[in-house]
Amino acid sequence: MGDTPNVSNSLTVRVQFKNDSGMLGRLASEIGRLGGDIGAVDLVSVGDGLMVRDLTINCRNDEHASALIAGIRALDDFTLLHSSDRTFLLHLGGKIEVVSRSPIRTRDDLSMVYTPGVARVCMAIHARPEDAYTLTIKKNTVAVVTDGTAVLGLGDIGPAAAMPVMEGKCALFKEFAGVDAFPLALDTTDTDAIVETVSHFATGFGGINLEDIAAPRCFEIEKRLRARLDIPVFHDDQHGTAIVTLAPLINALRLVNKNPDELKVVFNGVGAAGVTVSKIFMDYGVTNVIGCDRRGAIYRGRTENMNFMKQWYADHTNPNDERGSLAEVIEGADVFVGLSAPGVLTVPMLKTMNRDAVVFAMANPTPEIMPEEAAPHVRIMATGRSDYPNQINNVLAFPGVFRGALDVRATTINEEMKRAAAHAIAGVIPTNELHEDYIIPSVFNKEVVKAVARAVATAAQETGVARRETKG
Repeated sequence: MGDTPNVSNSLTVRVQFKNDSGMLGRLASEIGRLGGDIGAVDLVSVGDGLMVRDLTINCRNDEHASALIAGIRALDDFTLLHSSDRTFLLHLGGKIEVVSRSPIRTRDDLSMVYTPGVARVCMAIHARPEDAYTLTIKKNTVAVVTDGTAVLGLGDIGPAAAMPVMEGKCALFKEFAGVDAFPLALDTTDTDAIVETVSHFATGFGGINLEDIAAPRCFEIEKRLRARLDIPVFHDDQHGTAIVTLAPLINALRLVNKNPDELKVVFNGVGAAGVTVSKIFMDYGVTNVIGCDRRGAIYRGRTENMNFMKQWYADHTNPNDERGSLAEVIEGADVFVGLSAPGVLTVPMLKTMNRDAVVFAMANPTPEIMPEEAAPHVRIMATGRSDYPNQINNVLAFPGVFRGALDVRATTINEEMKRAAAHAIAGVIPTNELHEDYIIPSVFNKEVVKAVARAVATAAQETGVARRETKG
């Protein structure tokens, strides 16, 4: 996360030194000189004229952490007893576990949980397959499926290396929406194999969350699974991103007093997320969308660096047939949406945008332009980072979307449900509280999941894809 010490690169160091006045202050000064940001300082032990302390230190990156440890080890009068990486410690053994909801302490418990009593439940589901929703984990369980080919900020790292991200996603499902989720990393990049595999294990799940599958295969995989399964299939990199990007746009337009149909919106990055965010913007009423990739604007008739996804984009966007680089087409734009790479947006580009410019620079961990650079030249700035205002984060969407879909046993997650989710997120902020630095609620605002779940469930019922009514 740039050059700022942060908790994702934090250490705990255990240091022993003489129990003399000023020693702790000296140690703290040395750590500060080495660029470390000290958090907690805990006393471990005191005795025999010695003191042992644990210090939590935020670092910039792995190299900085190594240099800081070496610097502490080299200090006279201080002994480094131990050091540990707090992030790696948190991941030891994985971040999730399976816990039984039914204690098995007696023979009676065993007889009902397993044989012979379980046979009666099996036959009840055999007679009424829909009872799987009430008598198994299908009611509240989502599969988080990846092939590890497009992990955020890391790229194609394979299924095993993608597992920590998938586990984290499952933890977020549980923490924010009470949804049980399980990571399934598939050791194949073959579209047919992924579709077949997911189709065969889908029986035990109430929904499928596709994650970090590279474009353009992700489009076909989702399309085929949606056609084949009677449970929601949701590619979060596409639709979750679209929902959480439309929400701040809705609120930003209230502040700048502009209508969707009068906007010029320029996208940089036309992958899975870029295409789907563009679609939801167009569905909202934005008529002038221009997308750029590494070769510049996408337009009708372009043949270089194209695929079926970009061909759709060329056929349905850029109504004025603008061509050229990002620097050229951003002139006169009202909104910039970045789903691409660090540093591609510059201050000279911002200066050519329309009045009250809105910039969503969402590349992670380093955005297309840092907020400090953009601030003097734009009205509203948002990123994907948690250390700046207006964090656009998918955790605002997917837990509530699946909570609502599971609550009504939806067969799919359609466009109306996605739009409803975006409006629900936007609506969590009362109009009188809207501000340039507050156009999207915090990911820790407990009202978000509730509002999204209600809106999604209602939209599912209104569009006929719900199999049950919500309570109340």
